[in-house]
Formats: sequence, C-alpha cells, structure tokens
Amino acid sequence: MGSSLNDGGGDDSSHLQLLSSLIPSEESERKFLLNSYDHAFKGFSAMLTENEASVLSGYDEVVSVFPDLVLKLHTTRSWDFLEAADSKFGSRFPYERSSSDVIIGIIDTGIWPESPSFDDHHISKIPSKWKGVCMEGSDFKKSNCNRKLIGARFYSNRDISKKRNETSPTQSRGSPRDFVGHGTHTASTAGGVPVANASYYGLARGTARGGLPSARIASYKACTLDGCAGSIILKAIDDAIKDGVDIISISIGVSSIFQSDFLNDPIAIGAFHAEQMGVPVVCSGGNDGPDPYTIVNSAPWIFTVAASSIDRDFQSTLVLGNNESYKGSAISFSPLTLGKRYPLAFGEEVAANFTPASDARNCIPGSLDPKKVAGKIIVCTNDEPNVSRRIKKLVVEDAKAEGVIIIDGERETTPFDSGTYPFAEVGQTVGFKILRYIHSTRNPTATILPSSEIRNFRPAPVVASFSSRGPGALTENILKPDIMAPGVAILAAVVPKIESFYGAPGNKSSLFSIKSGTSMACPHVTGAMAFIKSVHPHWSFSIIKSALTTTASVSNNMGKTLKNTSDSSANPHQVGAGEIRPIKALDPGLAFDTTINDHLSFLCYYGYKQERIRSMSNTNFTCPKHSTEELISNINYPTISIGRLSQHEGPRKVNE
Repeated sequence: MGSSLNDGGGDDSSHLQLLSSLIPSEESERKFLLNSYDHAFKGFSAMLTENEASVLSGYDEVVSVFPDLVLKLHTTRSWDFLEAADSKFGSRFPYERSSSDVIIGIIDTGIWPESPSFDDHHISKIPSKWKGVCMEGSDFKKSNCNRKLIGARFYSNRDISKKRNETSPTQSRGSPRDFVGHGTHTASTAGGVPVANASYYGLARGTARGGLPSARIASYKACTLDGCAGSIILKAIDDAIKDGVDIISISIGVSSIFQSDFLNDPIAIGAFHAEQMGVPVVCSGGNDGPDPYTIVNSAPWIFTVAASSIDRDFQSTLVLGNNESYKGSAISFSPLTLGKRYPLAFGEEVAANFTPASDARNCIPGSLDPKKVAGKIIVCTNDEPNVSRRIKKLVVEDAKAEGVIIIDGERETTPFDSGTYPFAEVGQTVGFKILRYIHSTRNPTATILPSSEIRNFRPAPVVASFSSRGPGALTENILKPDIMAPGVAILAAVVPKIESFYGAPGNKSSLFSIKSGTSMACPHVTGAMAFIKSVHPHWSFSIIKSALTTTASVSNNMGKTLKNTSDSSANPHQVGAGEIRPIKALDPGLAFDTTINDHLSFLCYYGYKQERIRSMSNTNFTCPKHSTEELISNINYPTISIGRLSQHEGPRKVNE
C-alpha cells in the first residue's frame, strides 16, 4: 500500500495491469478486482489464491500483500463528567460555542439519519471544503443528509456477502442506513447535537450530546453485524480523506490474537496515509482485557483509546426473605415487586443429573434441571470466564426461572442489560451473605426490583475490566493505549427498531440506548479533538493529541490514583497517559509535535527495510544509521515507554 501523494486518482488500470500478470484475461481481472484505492494511497483488494498472492508479494513495486481479515466492532452524563472538574463556566461551556466546520468521519455500521442527534436546526451551511457525497440506497435518500449529517457512503464487495453467509446482504450493505446501532451510537457520541430529556426507557435521563455538537458528521458504512472487511475499511479511509473530513473515528479492530504486523494491518496502513495527509485517526483499543498484551490499533500514528467508567451506576435492589436488601449492578426493567417473594436457590442445588457441581454453580448450558429451576430465582457464580453473563441469563431464563443473581469475584464496572428479565450482579462479599442466607433457612426467598440510576458514584473513573491492556504485542517501546475515556454505560443515539430484540419495556422503541466498550470511548476522544480544533483552528492535530495526552488525569473523583475493578492501582499500560480532560487541554503548556518523519523513523527502528518504507510513504526518507528497536523510545512522542530498561540509559530531556 504505497502513498499516492503525487499521483492522480480514479484510474484502476495500473491495478488491472498487475493482475494481468497473474490472471490471463482482462475479463477475469475485472471479476477479481474488488476495490481500488487511489486517493491517499495506491492499492487494491482482489480475490486471489494463496499462490497468486505469494507471487504478487514478490513484485518490487508491491509494499505488502495480506489476507482480508474480518475485523470486530469493538451520551447524557459522560461529557458533563469529563468537564466538571475543569470548566469555570459549568459543563455547558463547550457545546454552546458558535457553529463549527470541523468534519468528523465515522467508519462503522452506518447511521440512522432520523435520530434527533443529527438534526441540523441552528447548524450553518455545509463548509465549502466538503467534497463528499450522500449515496442513495435501500431505504436511504439524499434528503436523509442535511447540514449536520453532510455525507454518507456504503460499500459492497462482490461475492463477499455470499461468501460470509449473511442472511440479508441487500438490507445490510445496500444502504448507508445503520441496521446494527453501533455506528449511530458512536457518531452521536462524537458530534451529536443536544437532545433534551433523552433516556433509555427512563434510565440515564438528561440532555444527550456529543463532544462537539456543532461538528459535521460523515458516515462510512464499512461494517455489518458480521464484522468489517479490512479491504472495505481501507476503501472507507481512502474516501474519507478524499471527501475532506478533518478527523476519522474507527471503533473497530482485529482480535488481539490475530495481530501480525503494522504494514499488514489495514487500519494501520490506512491511518498512516491519513496522518500523512493531515487527517488524524482515533481508534478503540479493543475489548480483550483485562489480560496484558491485548491492546490493538497500536501503531504510533493512531490515537489509541482505553475505556473507563463515569460517576454513574445502574443498580437493582434485591430483597431476601429475611428483609435484608442489597444492591446489584444491572440495567434491568424487572416486573417483580416487593409484594411477592420467589423461592431462591443456588445453581448447584438445582443441577441436572450427572452434572458436576462446578458446572451448575456457573449455570453452564445444560447443567441445570428445568423442573427444579422453574419458578425460582437462581444464584450463579462467575468462575468460568468463557460463559458470559448473557449466556447465564439465557440458561436460567430458558429453564423458566423467575430471575438470576450472579456472584462475581471482581467488581464489574459494566452493568448488564437484561431487558425486562430480573437480574442483579453482586460482588463476593454480598454473594457470601446471600449464600449464607440460602443455607440458613428451609425455604429461602427473594425478589429483584427494577434498576435505578446512581449519580455521583465513587470512585470514578475506574478502568473497565474489558478494556484491552498494553504493553503492545508488536513493540513495548511505544506506550499503548495512549489515553483513556468514558466507555462504560454510555447513553447515545441508537437504531430504534433493534431495541425490541432486547426485551425492553414499552410499546415505543427507545431513540437512545446504553452501551459499553472501547467503541464508546473512542468517539469521546474524537469529539474532544474536534472541540479543541474548533477553539484552536490553527493547531495541528499532532499538537491537539499532545495536549490531550499531557493534560490527562491519573486521579479519580476521590483525589486518589486511578484504579482497576480489582481495586488495585492502574498503570500506564492500562490507562495510557490517563483520563482525558478536554477543557484543560485547551491550555496544555508544553506540546510535542510528532511528525511523519518521526513515524518513518519508527518504522526504521522497528526493522522495516528503507526501500519498503520509501515505497509505502512515497518519500526519499533515509533511515537513521544503526537503527534498532530500542531507539523507538527516542521519537518525539508525548509519552515514553522503554521495553527493556538498561542501567546505562541516560536521562531524557525536552529540547526547546
């Protein structure tokens, strides 16, 4: 994937010429050519055999050839929480500024244009720098775009839908419209306009808004519920740069176990060329935590985001037959009341025949006897990490249980949305008290009440248990993640129709939903960068990234060091520089201007050959002499990470 800084775009003849050396006839070439990239970088995707790909990789003009992996999809109060400590004007200061021409490109599952978060009332005319389009498709017209949602594209590779066995490829891919909800949620988090009285069926009620409500949104639908083809993500990045976006937000990534190489990663390659064109790329760090070496999107030219909680929690109250009551984490619209108690049983007491007690305790599929479970509230443990809370809930629900209580050894920061099914998740201390009660009486009973919102929750922020951790598996000499932002229980716009699948209450689908993931953290950073750019339009995005990094907080709302869910102190491989503080970043003092030459030096130090770097970047860059991986720590990056610290390392200083 070489740069096309000096090349014209729009002609795939050179790509067909390359393919013609592998495939005899031009007709066949056109069948096998899927996408051409010719705006920010030169390249293409094609259907090739392993042997053909191997031959192609040996050509001098080819930088890299890699499989088209399927990547994974990795707010009312969150912005108030981020701004409260620093704004002298109150939390409404940032979004009451004048209209902005900052354009945010969201590469995701598309967009639901009817959401009130994308209303263009009070938004000025579309900036002249915008060169993009509003593509029409099934159930999507040009009129669905406006002065807020200024562009929308979708992509469809030939035979890809059939190859991946998608059940409804026409509906899913044949339109910019979002049928998943992920893209709508991330777009509104980054740049949605203020929507008063937003809530998820009454929970998290308040004014929902993005980081820069006056920003323009351009949506690039590169994903479906089945995932995201790397070749399509590359095409979306290429188009976004051509269209004139200012920032690209990508809440997508390869699984941490499939990381291979910076120049074989479609997001890393696309992001490098975007950075080369002055367009920063913000990415989620992945949801494979809490294990180390799970961070993805770890190239130094990507702004990589970890996820944290905010000062809000959602809790169900569970009341035992002895009238003792406890709080459990949940988003549950339970229909149960205080007026009736239900038999309470531990999973191992209602085990199916010939089932190990440990399986029944964990409510593993097939481990419970439906006849013993029906009509009871079941208590499950969470000792088996491969059986999710959703699976446990489905197991007991299918067995006709009245509800479920899960005992988790680690305080879970992410409340589980169980819809109308009674649910509560408690820690070991409360779990022990519940089990002691069960074993102390012949007929234990309980009820689980609907969830309520707890504000000003402490401590916050806490590193989300799911948030992927560093060090980076590819190199430990760059600190990843870069930064942390809210990604737990974030309220934002959603596709209304999908709410019916979750058993949510009410006859009318909610316009907003509560979701968690580094996918939700990523657009918070995107929105923060857009906000700073609107205040300081002459700042480069490198300076803006530096400002957010050097002003990040490592303390929680109790004035103590940031913590994990295990209550241990968080380290930089978990939080990066810390939690973003967008208002403080407006006046950072010191700034580190990381340039493309720093990134090219990184590639040299990492071990890539000079000719490959020149071909990829379309430059005459010369690698520094005696390049070694240890020298990566020397590039002008706003943080320092040294994989193997030598006793001979000298002091580091800032050159003015």
